[in-house]
Amino acid sequence: MRPKPFLPEVFSHDERYVRDKTDGKVWHRCQHRTLYVDTDRSQVVYHANYLRYFEFGRASLMRDAAYAYREIEESGYSYPIIEIGVNYYSPLYYDDLMWIHTRPSVLERVRLQFEYIITDEKSGEIVCKGFSRHCAINGAGTPVEVDEKTVHLWKIFPK
Repeated sequence: MRPKPFLPEVFSHDERYVRDKTDGKVWHRCQHRTLYVDTDRSQVVYHANYLRYFEFGRASLMRDAAYAYREIEESGYSYPIIEIGVNYYSPLYYDDLMWIHTRPSVLERVRLQFEYIITDEKSGEIVCKGFSRHCAINGAGTPVEVDEKTVHLWKIFPK
């Protein structure tokens, strides 16, 4: 099954953000190039490596929003993944350049979720779509409310 079209255009003159012309959602984006080590015997990117690309996108979004994960952890919080999902549509190969699109989506009292779309830089084709759900915990591993700075990111992220 083919995904719905994704037609990004630069948002607000900032190359790091795009708005999808099909549904109006705003996404943070960053580029990444596949390494040889990312591929498997069939010469395509190994499926689990897309989870690493999601992390790269998530960390880039947080850093560009002036609230890097390192700061979150230094303030006593961490956000382990409690659920993840990926739908694959077309492969990437060694040395392919990709766009990783990330957006904060769901925010609950102790949980939050990011959405992802990875596209082939050359063709613009959607490679995969996914999400990651996280739970806020303190240093002792106890679930706690999402910290104020992260809540602020959800509030200020362009709609």
